Amino acid sequence: MPHNFPAVETSLPPTANSEAAKPIVLGFSQLGSESTWREANTASIREAAGEAGITLILKNAGQDQQKQFDAIRSFIRSKVDVIAIAPVVQSGWETILLEIKQAGIPVILLDRSANVEDSSLYVTFIGSDFYEEGVKAAKYVIDKMRHHSGVINIAELQGTVGSTPSIDRGRGFRKMIGDKQNFRITVTAPADFTQSGGREVMKRFLQQPREKWSHVLYSHNDDMAIGAAEAIIEAGLIPGTDIIIVSVDGTRRAFEQMAAGRINAVVECNPLLGPLLMQAVKEIMAGRTLPKRMVTPEGIYTQELAGMEMENRKY
Repeated sequence: MPHNFPAVETSLPPTANSEAAKPIVLGFSQLGSESTWREANTASIREAAGEAGITLILKNAGQDQQKQFDAIRSFIRSKVDVIAIAPVVQSGWETILLEIKQAGIPVILLDRSANVEDSSLYVTFIGSDFYEEGVKAAKYVIDKMRHHSGVINIAELQGTVGSTPSIDRGRGFRKMIGDKQNFRITVTAPADFTQSGGREVMKRFLQQPREKWSHVLYSHNDDMAIGAAEAIIEAGLIPGTDIIIVSVDGTRRAFEQMAAGRINAVVECNPLLGPLLMQAVKEIMAGRTLPKRMVTPEGIYTQELAGMEMENRKY
């Protein structure tokens, strides 16, 4: 369930021998800028830090885990107050998180999780329930195709290999369609959460014989779905009609595509995590205890709702 924090002041009045008035310094390792979702996520964090009076040191790793490690070690050397990390992949974090713990700096995982046996290596994980997003996408597909006779072929565009959203969105989707005999994922491949990747992978999918073409496309994010729609049009098909498309994110561009009939449904994944992150930082600095998992509230939108909701999209 989402967690609502009480308001907390960023600093206390200065005293003669106190450093309490100094601003909190947050080091944030952002995994990249691969999509409009990620850009909105970064913008939200920058804006929220400014509003909270928190000094933000943000380093973009460009989808490179080693660059994340380098950034984190620079945060440790700078003796920041809190470190937040959006891990590019789930694995390989034990050593660097132990280094942070030994330096006495609290850690927040943001958006994506890290596979660690020792949960004391981080304070909290703030982000979406990616597994549930996959479940929602599958429920939509099952309902949408309920009157379709015969086997329903599904194409899947995965995100970055080894990343939390790609793993969990795939697991949730498969769990829901697992006992449906007429639903089959026939082709699946990573497209790195990018529009260009989605276009190129979908082109490859459509190089199969026509009788093997998919009835449904499940995309792990909007950018890939938009790229895939371009490839579908180039193949002489109508996206949203000849191939049903369901995606995850909820960007304004995806809502525009839904309104145009090219995407059928979008499962929301809220990137605007900045305010929640800054409040969590303040809570940690105030010595308060946080829940280990904080989930953002999200829904699913269809073509029928796209026109009304489009103007409400902030990203």
